[in-house]
Amino acid sequence: MAMIIGVLKEPSYEKRVALLPEAIVQLKKFQIEVFVEKDAGEKAFASNEDYLRAGAFIKNKDEILHQANLLVKINPFTPEEIDELKEGQIIAALLNPFHQKELINKLIGKGITSFSMETVPRTSRAQAMDILSSMATIAGYKAVLDAALHLPKFFPMFMSAAGTIKPAKVLILGAGVAGLQAIATSRKLGAIVEVFDVRAAVKEEVQSLGGKFIEVEGAREDKAAGGYAVEQTEEFKQKQRQLIHDHASKANVLITTAQIPGRQAPILITKETVEAMVPGSVIIDLAASTGGNCELTQNEKTIIHNQVTIIGKSDYPSDMPSDASKMFGNNLFNFMKLLIDKNGNLHLDFNDEIVKGTCLTHEGQILNERVKQALNL
Repeated sequence: MAMIIGVLKEPSYEKRVALLPEAIVQLKKFQIEVFVEKDAGEKAFASNEDYLRAGAFIKNKDEILHQANLLVKINPFTPEEIDELKEGQIIAALLNPFHQKELINKLIGKGITSFSMETVPRTSRAQAMDILSSMATIAGYKAVLDAALHLPKFFPMFMSAAGTIKPAKVLILGAGVAGLQAIATSRKLGAIVEVFDVRAAVKEEVQSLGGKFIEVEGAREDKAAGGYAVEQTEEFKQKQRQLIHDHASKANVLITTAQIPGRQAPILITKETVEAMVPGSVIIDLAASTGGNCELTQNEKTIIHNQVTIIGKSDYPSDMPSDASKMFGNNLFNFMKLLIDKNGNLHLDFNDEIVKGTCLTHEGQILNERVKQALNL
């Protein structure tokens, strides 16, 4: 009997879909059957007919939950969906494991094998499966466009008979994938860009994209953190806040991207800093879903404080559903190839560092060490 992969429809607020029809064509080469929930790809401009032409079957949700061997989504599975699953089924999604202790316990209790796609190891071999980096690329790009839309002045310098318009000044906090894309997009639009990051290793990348790297001396770095930022000392944080305050007060746009896996986002922009900013300035807080880097950020809301617009938004990839779904699906397909043998059968190799590092639960246990440590399990 052929293995069945089930593609579930996302919540109403989500426009992306885990796999587009083009990914179904690739899966069919492994002799795999693919069930797609009705209208799952509608908001990503992939119709039921597109999936049928690619070789998928359109099914209702109950059929997929009960019959699929491997179920995929973008957003975390709901408790109700997990209740419908049976022991031994496999799920893969962005499960948000550092903040989902109850969900993890439910997965353990049901004997579900789960893969949390945000814990794909940050290694060269795993780059083609790194969903977080793909989505961060979109977030960095869209954040700049959103800032340009809300800013009451131009990004580039203009020289005309009406006089000279100075270029906008953009300050970016965090030079991870989102930050680097924000630098590149801001520079293409003609802005002057300054960048903060606690990791000195990213300085060359920032400069290669045309940004000016602002260093705060005394940063802690941890090679075991896999390229992520780590918690800093209180003395360092105070120096950092003062330097950020000084540069933010002269910026027109501030884009914040700083997050620490398993922790609340660090507060880098205080109310005092916001009140010192140029009237009409814009703050885009990409860390809004984990508390925000700005003290005044409200997740999924746009507020104005002292003539400064503060946009708390972590779901920009959903606003670009076609390419976001394509990138997500390509990453997911590359990962699923590690779980499937050449005959299209499931083969879970926990000696593979990527499979093991991405696995959250298996046979009633938590396998992911990072999640265990973060949740003290």
